[in-house]
Amino acid sequence: MQVESLAIPDVKIITPKKFGDHRGFFSETYSKPAFEAAGLHLDFVQDNQSLSAATGVLRGLHFQIPPFAQDKLLRVVRGRIFDVAVDIRHGSPSFGKWVGAEISAEAWNQILVPKGFAHGFVTLEPDTEVLYKVTAPYAPEHDRGIAWDDPDIAVAWPLDGIRPTLSDKDTRHPRLAELPAHFTF
Repeated sequence: MQVESLAIPDVKIITPKKFGDHRGFFSETYSKPAFEAAGLHLDFVQDNQSLSAATGVLRGLHFQIPPFAQDKLLRVVRGRIFDVAVDIRHGSPSFGKWVGAEISAEAWNQILVPKGFAHGFVTLEPDTEVLYKVTAPYAPEHDRGIAWDDPDIAVAWPLDGIRPTLSDKDTRHPRLAELPAHFTF
């Protein structure tokens, strides 16, 4: 397993080894001992899966507040996404900044988004399937979000001039400046 930090070091790209032969391939996409050997001590409690039928489906920017804050380990099993993590930890040197990476089935990479970050992605291909593990169960009363197009964050979504497809909920999120300090650095 290869682990690399992005420009905000707490956000990681993890690439599991993939072993192929004439039958296909095998990959251990998650191993608690391997993660712990890399200094990543996480207890995942729930797996989620999404299918986005079209290119330009944007999901986010989402997070849960304590005591149900979530670390997320996300991978794509079909298609490609541009994945974004926004630092929402007050007092952090990177507060309000974002990092992004392309995650795809072809690259076989994953992204680890820790607690204290808002998370979202946009699909770059139709019929994209995303799997992700989280360290806390979904808790609707603790579910929050930030506007995907908050000008203070200014995520450079690769939309190529198209308007993203959003859920109704994702059209109503406040800007980061309107949120209380749910996380501190």
